Amino acid sequence: MTLSELAFLFLKLGATAFGGPAAHIAMMEDEVVRRRRWLTHDEFLDLVGATNLIPGPNSTELAIHVGYRRAGWAGLLVAGACFIVPAMMIVLALAWAYVRFGRLPQAAGLLYGVKPVVIAVVVQALVGLARAAVKSRVLGVAGVAAVAATAAGVHELVVLFGVGLGAALVGWASGRRRGRPSPLCLVPLGSALTVTGAGAGAGAAAGTAFGLGPLFLFFLKVGSVLFGSGYVLLAFLRADLVTRWGWLTEGQLIDAVAVGQVTPGPLFTTATFIGYILGGLPGGLVATLGIFLPAFVFVAASGPLVPRLRRSPVAGAFLDGVNVASLALMAVVTWQLGRAALVDFSTVALALISGFVLIRFRVNSTWLVLGGAALGVLTRL
Repeated sequence: MTLSELAFLFLKLGATAFGGPAAHIAMMEDEVVRRRRWLTHDEFLDLVGATNLIPGPNSTELAIHVGYRRAGWAGLLVAGACFIVPAMMIVLALAWAYVRFGRLPQAAGLLYGVKPVVIAVVVQALVGLARAAVKSRVLGVAGVAAVAATAAGVHELVVLFGVGLGAALVGWASGRRRGRPSPLCLVPLGSALTVTGAGAGAGAAAGTAFGLGPLFLFFLKVGSVLFGSGYVLLAFLRADLVTRWGWLTEGQLIDAVAVGQVTPGPLFTTATFIGYILGGLPGGLVATLGIFLPAFVFVAASGPLVPRLRRSPVAGAFLDGVNVASLALMAVVTWQLGRAALVDFSTVALALISGFVLIRFRVNSTWLVLGGAALGVLTRL
């Protein structure tokens, strides 16, 4: 495999991957596991679990992990950059239109057609990944418990580490019964790396006057410490940019988050939109660099640890638990997205037809998403 193949794949995904991290992960699984066979289901699951243990945008970090696994350090940079750049360019164009005309282009029709297709893509990926992840009855029960806890509002990190540590304890007890006690070489990646990242981002709140330096440091801090969904990102942005510093209005912030959701690629390109509003093209580029840079650092630091964790029986059991919990998080997000997306007969029919086409004809999910977008726009017109 050449770097050009890696670049082409992630440029394509960055330009067409609508629907948030769960959908991005599903599309990556379709491309790198089913079609290209670059990774096995188990290897892919390990990378999904690893991205959930570190702060930052999960789908972007997964792209970086895949690049590193396939082509080393060059692959790490190429895959990550190629996944980010298409979304960044689209958001910059929308930000220019927003500043020039004072409003956002209408995207309701686009999402009307895309969301049902995304539901079908994610459900298909979840079924395939679950078959590889649920290796025992204990992991099956753990997965059900993780779904229940997530649906009840328990924090994502509590679910991930709780299920992971529970699985590790079961693995340790099983090893002792076999007479093979295993060292518990678990590394809480999220905690260790967040401390490092938080130190790197310190000083972002040193002043309230706008400048490219403070803008970069603010988004560097956010990218270094942010776990959770896009709603957590919204809370960070509102607290500093709107309430504390007064750089943005409430309306501008809402528009920025909306742009991140209606465009393909990572939701963190919300930072690109905000940076452009505040500082033009230099501001957009600086904000993008700041919020995504920690993801490259965290993956570079944690990527080599994943094979080591898998080689240890106890640490491998921990990773198995995290993988099951990660799928539980995806399942709950898919349920929530489905309730918002399947709003009438047309959207339900589109989701069912997409699922049938995926299973029966194994059509590339990218074409289905583009087809759904076209149908949605035509329907609204």
